[in-house]
Amino acid sequence: MDADDPLLRILACPLDKGPLTLLQEQNILYNPRLQLSYPIVDGIPQLLPSSGNRVTEDDHAKYLRTAAE
Repeated sequence: MDADDPLLRILACPLDKGPLTLLQEQNILYNPRLQLSYPIVDGIPQLLPSSGNRVTEDDHAKYLRTAAE
C-alpha cells in the first residue's frame, strides 16, 4: 500500500470511524486520536478492532513527526 492508493481515502478506524494515517516505513495505518496502530500484512490492512495496537507516548510522538514530513 502506498500514499497514492485510492483505498486509503476510504479506510477508517473501526473504533472511532475517523481517518487513518499511512506510515509506510512502519507498514502500519495509524489513528493518532486513539493512539492505535493497525498492521498491514501482505498489502492488506488489518482493521479489526482486535488488531489495533496501543502505542507508547514516545512512538506516538515519532509517528506524528513522520506523518508531518
